[in-house]
Amino acid sequence: MTDAPKRTPLYDLHVALGGKMVDFAGWEMPVQYPMGIMGEHKQCREKAALFDVSHMGQVILRGDNVGEKLEAICPQAYATLKEGKARYGFFTNEDGGIMDDLIVSNAGDHYFVVVNAALRHQDIPHMKAHLDGVEVTEIFDRALVAVQGPAAENVVGDLCPAAREMKFMETIVADIDGVECRLSRLGYTGEDGYEISIPDADAERITKLFLAHDDCEPAGLGARDSLRLEAGLCLYGNDIDQSTSPIEASLAWAIQKRRKEEGGFPGADRIQKELADGAAKKLVGIKPSGRAPARQHVEIQCAEGNTIGEITSGCFGPTVGGPVAMGYVAAPHGKTGEQVKLIIRGKAHDAEIVALPFVTQNYKR
Repeated sequence: MTDAPKRTPLYDLHVALGGKMVDFAGWEMPVQYPMGIMGEHKQCREKAALFDVSHMGQVILRGDNVGEKLEAICPQAYATLKEGKARYGFFTNEDGGIMDDLIVSNAGDHYFVVVNAALRHQDIPHMKAHLDGVEVTEIFDRALVAVQGPAAENVVGDLCPAAREMKFMETIVADIDGVECRLSRLGYTGEDGYEISIPDADAERITKLFLAHDDCEPAGLGARDSLRLEAGLCLYGNDIDQSTSPIEASLAWAIQKRRKEEGGFPGADRIQKELADGAAKKLVGIKPSGRAPARQHVEIQCAEGNTIGEITSGCFGPTVGGPVAMGYVAAPHGKTGEQVKLIIRGKAHDAEIVALPFVTQNYKR
C-alpha cells in the first residue's frame, strides 16, 4: 500500500478554479487550469501568475553560528550571509554530487530554508545529523505561494507596500491584510516575483486577494516547468542529481570565491579539481531546429554521428516560439553554435548548442 497524495491548504481553491490535479512528489497539485499551459506561461511572462508551492519543505534553523555550521554541508558562504538576504545553494555528498538544491535566508534570529518536496525526507534528517547544536524544525502549518511576473510587484505591493522596496534575494516579515507573512523576492521562472509563506488558516483568503488583481491568474506545474527551462534553471532529478557535480551543471557561480578556495565541504576535492581542470561533461542549452520537442534521455550526437551526451529537460518554449532543451555533452563539445543531432524516436533531428538562458532573466536587482 502506498500513502495517498497529500493536499496543500489551497487544494479546495485549485479545484474551484478548475485546476487539473495530478500526483507530484506525493502531493495533489494542479498541472494546469482552464487557461492552459501556454496561456499560463504567457501570463507569467507578460503580467503575473500565482503558483502554489506549499509542497516544498519549509525549515527553521535556530542556534549559534548557524551559517557557519551550514558551510560544513554546503559549498556556499552562509556565515557571511547578511540578515534579510537569501542565497541559492545545495547540499553536496562526499563524491561531489548534488544532494538537493535549496534557498537559505538569514532571518535574523533564525535561518529559513526551503528544500524540494521530493527530498524533504532526506534533507531534514541530513541537517539534523550534521548541524550540531542547531534546532532543525520543519514547518507544517504554513502555505507557500509564488507570485511571478513583471506585474508581481503591483499584485503583492498593492496589499503589502513594503514588498515594493525589496530587491532580488531579499526577505522580510510583513503584514498582508492583517496576517504576518514572510516575503522573499525570488522565484524559479526567470521573472521578478515573490515567494510568500502564509499561515495555513489564512492561506486561501490571502491567495484570493492576490488573484483578485486584474493582472494575476493561477498557474500550474506545466507552466512552471516551461518557464524555468526557458530561464535556464535546473530542475532537481532532471538536470542535477546525486552524481552531478555543480561544475558539470554550470553552477560554479553559486559557490562563493572564499568557499572555492578553502573547501571544507563534502566533495570539495572533486569540485576544486573540476574548477581547476574542468569537468568531463557540461550542461548546455540546445535549440532543436524543427518543431519536435526533445525530451529527457534523448541521445545527443556530434556532426560525425558519435554519441556525446543526452537531453535532461526539454519542452516547447512558448516565449521562444519553438522547442528548447538542456542536456549534458562531453567537455570537448558544447561550444555555442556547434551543430548536433538529436535522436528522437530513431530519427536524427538537427539542433544547435546555444547559450543559456533562452530568455532574459528579469530579476529586480
